[in-house]
Amino acid sequence: MTTQPSTQAPAVRLARAGLRVGTRRLWSDVDLEVPAGEFLAVVGANGSGKTSLLQVLLGLRPLTQGTVQVLGGRPRRGSHDIGYVPQQRRGDPYLPVRSRDLIAAGLTGHRWGIGWPSPERRRRIDQALTAADATHLAEVPVGLLSGGEHQRIRIAQALVGEPDLLLCDEPLLSLDPGSQSMVTALIDRRHREHGTTVIFVTHEINPVLPHADRVLYLGAGRGVVGTVDKVLTSQTLSRLYSAPVEVIRAGGRILVAGVPAQAEPVHNPDPATDESVRP
Repeated sequence: MTTQPSTQAPAVRLARAGLRVGTRRLWSDVDLEVPAGEFLAVVGANGSGKTSLLQVLLGLRPLTQGTVQVLGGRPRRGSHDIGYVPQQRRGDPYLPVRSRDLIAAGLTGHRWGIGWPSPERRRRIDQALTAADATHLAEVPVGLLSGGEHQRIRIAQALVGEPDLLLCDEPLLSLDPGSQSMVTALIDRRHREHGTTVIFVTHEINPVLPHADRVLYLGAGRGVVGTVDKVLTSQTLSRLYSAPVEVIRAGGRILVAGVPAQAEPVHNPDPATDESVRP
């Protein structure tokens, strides 16, 4: 993949990276650079390794081959330089944990407990609540939050450490269209106002389209990266899968149809464009 020269080191760099789970290869020989301050959407079929990619960047799963750098170093667990927004999960309605307490856990990382109160701690939690437009939810038990409200708190938790890199794992899952737009807009606002690098894994590409600088599409053991107009086309995805894939555009929305359910990796693909992840 050809990249433009930059005076700043990339936020993420993968070199000949590959990942297996058991005997199954998710992807291999991937070269990818994510410049600092970019909003990268990651899409693809179920089982293509999108969430596993985030696990690698979080230091939770080692690569099978190749190398990875995150913010100039090796991935490590519990880094406050990285914020993480997980998939939507509803809590126990009887759990007596306030939204403010859940956000505080973002300051302690892997350490047990929510820590001693302090003016600085409260300031950072209040600042994160404001950034997620969730100040009114601070004292609400997390089990009583709606899906959209819960994701606001998860975004605040991810932002409380003031991260340089924000990793989002299907944050739109199970949300209604209005909540999807709200969550995406909040994350994009952080990206624009603070220059935070965002890697946004999603099945729901349409709410993300107005905000993404580039798209990484994972499938068939490989990936293609570039602008939306270059990646999400019938020609590009058909070449990726070596099978007919139809990309339909209507009313400013995109529908991808015909992706093989059990697509096998292609070992001898056609030559890639200069914006393709090298197979």
